[in-house]
Amino acid sequence: MKIIAFYLPQFHTIPENDQWWGKGFTEWTNVKKARPLYPGHNQPRIPLDGNYYCLLDDNKTLSRQCQMAKEYGIYGFCFYHYWFSGKKLLEKPVENFLRDRTLNMPFCLCWANEHWTNAWVSNKDKILIEQKYGNRNEWEEHYQYFKPFFSDERYIKNGNKPLLVIYRPEIIPCIKEMMAFFRERAITDGFAGIEFAYQSLAYDLKDYREGLFFDYDIEYQPLYARTFMKSKIPGLFRHAFRCLKSFSYKYKMNIGNPDLLKKYNYRDIWNYILNTPPVSGNSVPCGFVDWDNTPRREKGGSVIEGYDSKLFQEYMTKLIQKTKDVYHRDFMFFFAWNEWAEGGYLEPDTKYGYEKLSAIRQALKDTGEYYTGEKIYQ
Repeated sequence: MKIIAFYLPQFHTIPENDQWWGKGFTEWTNVKKARPLYPGHNQPRIPLDGNYYCLLDDNKTLSRQCQMAKEYGIYGFCFYHYWFSGKKLLEKPVENFLRDRTLNMPFCLCWANEHWTNAWVSNKDKILIEQKYGNRNEWEEHYQYFKPFFSDERYIKNGNKPLLVIYRPEIIPCIKEMMAFFRERAITDGFAGIEFAYQSLAYDLKDYREGLFFDYDIEYQPLYARTFMKSKIPGLFRHAFRCLKSFSYKYKMNIGNPDLLKKYNYRDIWNYILNTPPVSGNSVPCGFVDWDNTPRREKGGSVIEGYDSKLFQEYMTKLIQKTKDVYHRDFMFFFAWNEWAEGGYLEPDTKYGYEKLSAIRQALKDTGEYYTGEKIYQ
């Protein structure tokens, strides 16, 4: 079983973040300032041994992460990729990864194709960098950026088709033409094409699920389950939510309230994931370890309460088995490797140590899916 964990690169400073949020801002800034919002609230989250790493430390952190992930059964990383008509943000970690051939870890890219806004701290959206999709000239520039990654032997491929994830395809007006262009260019360069996937959040993208554009529909958790598990009319709800989100994006509006604290139950979310059948033959499951995005909010956000390492191991065991038996796949996605400010991280912390990683490894062992090769991480 190939577990592909989403990977956030915002653990180093960039001039844009210095300008928008204050000098020295990284994801750790949010993590460190977090405080409990109610009795029993598990905040702040503190990395084990105070390891507030920087991803530009001559690849020492990347090397350690790759070794640790492989020992505990994580197959690969899916790095978030930020591209705004040629303007790149947070690109240095994955570019350093590409250059360093000693980092022997499968990987792929996920284009986080939204505007960059201040929506996570304000209910009055301010666009910091606008996302535009351009024409064939811009698509060619973007493809040329992808090409060295696609050509790398570590890049995740299926039958010589590189895997590329797009976060929100429904907000790209030229999505069909753009993807056809990328596929055509890849074939010209000797690939068999490109396999496209998208993160299914709260959208009823029937055309995409039927394979007109995308090969895979990632049931991005826990947001997918959290959105639909209480809906009695899920089809209509999904369609309405999709329309509302697309409208808000087009007219640069924020429909959320960052000051409102929402709580969910860990068991309920996982029971929905385990008991809900795939939407289509394109669906790919996604596991999650935990969720708490209050460090990114000033007053509110959302929390999934009730994390327990034994429960997590039990649920992952069942999801791995379901992935094989119901989805008929040998890979799945996972939230996340290092989303510290959203509570979705497998890296060791002061409260649980290595329990989360150990739960992943034991779940793989219990389902006969763990590679019992040489131990590479001490």
